[in-house]
Amino acid sequence: MQATAYTYDPETHAGQVLLDDGTPVPFDGPAFAAGGLRLLRPGQRVRIETEGTGADLRITLVTLQTL
Repeated sequence: MQATAYTYDPETHAGQVLLDDGTPVPFDGPAFAAGGLRLLRPGQRVRIETEGTGADLRITLVTLQTL
């Protein structure tokens, strides 16, 4: 799934992405680390992997979207 980086805290490696419908979804440090990234800037397109649905939706991986 694709999303847009919305917030990012470089100390905790946690933040939020916006889904294409505008829904914000938080991610934690382990999800960021799983993608092998060192930095994330708001506005960057990212690829995410998730578990669960609805209110239980959880991001398990955040990485950059490549063409």
